[in-house]
Amino acid sequence: MLEGAKLIGAGAATIALAGAAVGIGNVFSSLIHSVARNPSLAKQLFGYAILGFALTEAIAL
Repeated sequence: MLEGAKLIGAGAATIALAGAAVGIGNVFSSLIHSVARNPSLAKQLFGYAILGFALTEAIAL
């Protein structure tokens, strides 16, 4: 019984981490699209992407 509960808990944690991975993928996908549209803003947009990455990771923890 206890072993089954541990496995269910591990599965739930894995699903939550998958959601964080999707969020991070969206952040960097948006960065690539934005830099492709306006390359002169690449440095500023990269800073925003790192901020988005950090916030997504903080929420996931």
